[in-house]
Amino acid sequence: MKNVSIVGGGVLGSQIAFQCAFFDCNVIMFARTEASIKRMQEKLTRLIPIYGAYFNDQDRAQRAYDSIKISMDMKEVLDDSDVMIESIAENMYAKKELYESMQGLAPEKTLFLTNSSTMIPSTFRDYTDRPDRFLALHFANSIWQNNIAEVMSHDTTDPKYNQIVMDFAKQINMVPILVKKEQPGYILNSLLVPLLQSAELLYAHGVGDIETIDRTWMLATGSPVGPFGILDVVGLTTAYNISVQASITHPQLKCVTEMLKEYIDAGKLGVATHEGFYKYPNPTYKEQDFLKG
Repeated sequence: MKNVSIVGGGVLGSQIAFQCAFFDCNVIMFARTEASIKRMQEKLTRLIPIYGAYFNDQDRAQRAYDSIKISMDMKEVLDDSDVMIESIAENMYAKKELYESMQGLAPEKTLFLTNSSTMIPSTFRDYTDRPDRFLALHFANSIWQNNIAEVMSHDTTDPKYNQIVMDFAKQINMVPILVKKEQPGYILNSLLVPLLQSAELLYAHGVGDIETIDRTWMLATGSPVGPFGILDVVGLTTAYNISVQASITHPQLKCVTEMLKEYIDAGKLGVATHEGFYKYPNPTYKEQDFLKG
């Protein structure tokens, strides 16, 4: 599992790419446009000092960055891939379209993994050309320190690939968590998403302001960061896409969707744009400093 293809270069996609490169994989990322390449490079650049500080090895972090390739040619991205990790936006139709576009491009050996935060792999298996080799591998944000990787297959996955993917997770310094059956949100987000949505509802309904809600959670639980701080790191676009899907069956969340859209329309997407629910004026901010408040 040496050659890793990453499709999706957002907050988590860039972290996954850097993590794999830092732990000696050959990484190539897919970008749709020249503008996408620039955004990916900016995210990857921000990770150099973070990885260098966290692992106390700045030279290795720089080498990892230098080794990552980016291509606009999907065939080139998949050409010799051992594993493809999809980490695009939480949009069901976009994911289906992506998997259909990749049919016939990857060699037979390639495992397809989705990093979808809330959607189960069986939703997309019929749009791939390898349902038996298609699983979910879900990463938490700030993966260099929050290094769990949730492995979740579906009822037509060849069971042997559970262990293969868990071994791959260990290879890139992750702690594999086997999810025994399909569950939207896996284990982590089944716990986290209700917390974040509760905080969003409290704010949208005017029950408390952002700082009060975060401070309440932090003081009561000892958490170093509150729900809105977490949302800024995750990214408001991801939160919005999750809310859009959830509001289909939970109409009370429509006010949350509308609230998030206002922030997104104003260009406040979270830490990545230096402003979300909070401001991050220093473009060279370190994740560790943010988590300390």
